[in-house]
Amino acid sequence: MKKEHVDESYIIVTFIFKKEDDVWTAECKELGTATFGDTLDEAQDDLMEAVVAHLNTLEDVGECERFLKERHVTIYTKKPEKMHVDDLPFDPSIFVSQNIQPVHVGASC
Repeated sequence: MKKEHVDESYIIVTFIFKKEDDVWTAECKELGTATFGDTLDEAQDDLMEAVVAHLNTLEDVGECERFLKERHVTIYTKKPEKMHVDDLPFDPSIFVSQNIQPVHVGASC
């Protein structure tokens, strides 16, 4: 069985954190993945774990490229040197971070 060629590419994901009462909510803007935590660190760790699991599942079923294109997520063939945060609204009650995340795009996707 011939192994399918898979290229490593990259996407930029935006994490949005809000403190509501005593809980931090966390969401990945591009993927729609969300979670929460008692602390900001816990919410960040849980969201990163959820995003990686989400992307791995999409890759496993061969839907990663289709899903990202449907959500208008730019796929970079080289690791971006700089992230763009200019288009994010400023709100002092919200903590926003961006991360470069590797993805694997198969030839048959």
